[in-house]
Amino acid sequence: MVELVGRNWIVTELLRAGLEVARPERDRGIDLIVYSDLDQQVGDFIACPIQLKAHSDRSFSVHKKYEKFRRLLLVYVWDLDRPSDTRAYALTYAESVGVAEAMEWTKTDSWKTGGRTGKPGYTTNRPSQELIRMLEPYLMTPEAWRTKINTIAGMSLGVAAF
Repeated sequence: MVELVGRNWIVTELLRAGLEVARPERDRGIDLIVYSDLDQQVGDFIACPIQLKAHSDRSFSVHKKYEKFRRLLLVYVWDLDRPSDTRAYALTYAESVGVAEAMEWTKTDSWKTGGRTGKPGYTTNRPSQELIRMLEPYLMTPEAWRTKINTIAGMSLGVAAF
């Protein structure tokens, strides 16, 4: 249920930002594709895959399995149980790993070997104030969505480096 609510919430936000959204038929690590069919700034069709992490409260995770997807956005939707507080953070895989490194999670057994699960990565269901401060630059607004998508699209068009 939380995933459905989160997906609908994020689709609404992307549409408000003037972007389009498609849903892959199969889940192979990409939940949504956000695109602009002829972006005025870039002058081309641009698209970006999204892996959605929807939560009724707050959670942040980064897992090595997402490293293989170029231009993937990891989108964390928080506080779905409190609509007036619901918000989204969108980070590239590299940005998420940067947060994990700053939090020193990449030094843990969970990150290195997968610990008990055998799936390398790190998850916290109780984000610290330090983590929340680190995520502030990635808080999405309609303007921030368009900028983020254009930046990531620029990677594939040779317009911007990441």
